[in-house]
Amino acid sequence: MTHLDGRRSYDAPVVPVPPARDPGETGVLALPRTGRRVRLAASAVVLALLLGGTLWGNDSEFPFGPFRMYSTRADPDRPVVSTRVVGLTAAGEEVRLSGGEVGLRRAEFEGQLPRLVDQPELLGLLADSYAGQHPDADPLVEVRVVQRRYELEDGRRTGEVTDSVLVGVDLEDAP
Repeated sequence: MTHLDGRRSYDAPVVPVPPARDPGETGVLALPRTGRRVRLAASAVVLALLLGGTLWGNDSEFPFGPFRMYSTRADPDRPVVSTRVVGLTAAGEEVRLSGGEVGLRRAEFEGQLPRLVDQPELLGLLADSYAGQHPDADPLVEVRVVQRRYELEDGRRTGEVTDSVLVGVDLEDAP
């Protein structure tokens, strides 16, 4: 709205209203000396754990250890390894068992690799899970863990790819 003298209503200075002070408010509360010591000790312990974990820790100590997936860099000349689980039918057809086909995600499966190498008969459980989820599929006669290596040079694929069977179990011989 414009006033008769040409001023607009929003041209006037805005004067802030001072906050009302609570008469019961005493001001800043001081932390007792014991409370400060406890907080300083707790902070020192957390900082020591973070420093120790950074220097000597691994993924299992996260968040006090570094999460190596993000804190380290891969060598651009080392091969990239991709692990997969396959089942074989009697006709020789390869069936993918990793990637959720048997209820395990890839990361969950790769975390169990040392256990599967020590106890290959556990691969039979994957075949059982597959058979339960795919009742009309051909039965599996073998389950393998296959690692595919992609060779790199300066961070680029060279085209050389090799597959190796890390562990396998013949289901026909299994009890």
